[in-house]
Amino acid sequence: MIQSVCVFCSSSDSVDGVYREVATHLGRKLGQLGLNLVYGGASIGLMGCVARGVHEFGGRVTGVLPEFFKIKEIEYGEADELIVTRDMRERKAVMDQKSDAFITLPGGIGTMEEAMEILSMKQLKLTLKPLVFINTCNFYDGLISNLQEMVDLNFAKQETLDLFAVEPGPDEALDYIRNYQPPKIPSKWL
Repeated sequence: MIQSVCVFCSSSDSVDGVYREVATHLGRKLGQLGLNLVYGGASIGLMGCVARGVHEFGGRVTGVLPEFFKIKEIEYGEADELIVTRDMRERKAVMDQKSDAFITLPGGIGTMEEAMEILSMKQLKLTLKPLVFINTCNFYDGLISNLQEMVDLNFAKQETLDLFAVEPGPDEALDYIRNYQPPKIPSKWL
């Protein structure tokens, strides 16, 4: 049963407004559904939009922030719980431990790294938790194309593409995780 959802997303305030709107909508839907948010703990960018959206509907927000970000004073001070970790690796471990599912909004290198670690863990059968990408404005088309190329060139199995979903918006992403049935995961090796 899904109770807490980890959201990976951008901390940039410079992105187009459509990305902020989708992030806010996702937060509001999480709050409406009574799902707890676990995320990177920042008040800026899409991270802040999701957290504020959850709080608009009385949801619970858990931020996980590495110590060196706390010094930059970007934390979401209204978080119901703010966990400060030693570093990024501990941050990801805490986020994984506290979450039942993962949603990835558009973001930069940090967002990609977080999502790819979960995808790798799924491939290695270290987690069965759902992972879904919200493809706002076709943001993840290039990633999906790259993953398909890995399959086509035998760097990954076809079943790798079944380890995650790509959805157009928050409603579909939340439907996916709420109805998720783990796929049969074959051995990673070809």
